[in-house]
Amino acid sequence: MQNMNQLMKQAQKMQQQMLRSQQELESKIFEVSAGGGVVKLEMTGKYEVKSLTIDPEAVSPDDVEMLQDMILAALTEAHGKVAEATEEIMGQVTGGMKIPGLI
Repeated sequence: MQNMNQLMKQAQKMQQQMLRSQQELESKIFEVSAGGGVVKLEMTGKYEVKSLTIDPEAVSPDDVEMLQDMILAALTEAHGKVAEATEEIMGQVTGGMKIPGLI
């Protein structure tokens, strides 16, 4: 029974660490840019876009596709940064174990 109690305490400790880490991650802002800084985007650790800034020089009715591509590139990069940070933080908490449903 001693081992079971220790295991439960460890599980509770890991759960508390994961909650703190998740809250820390969700409050973090990830900044990215695309097109040499023409498009700038900020995304939270909850994958919420907080801001999108587009250099007025990039707004050309003749080349809307390029602007769209830069916005998509910034979104993709921001999403990747959040996912990478999530995996890193959760990996620290779980000791590198891959636990389905956590991330």
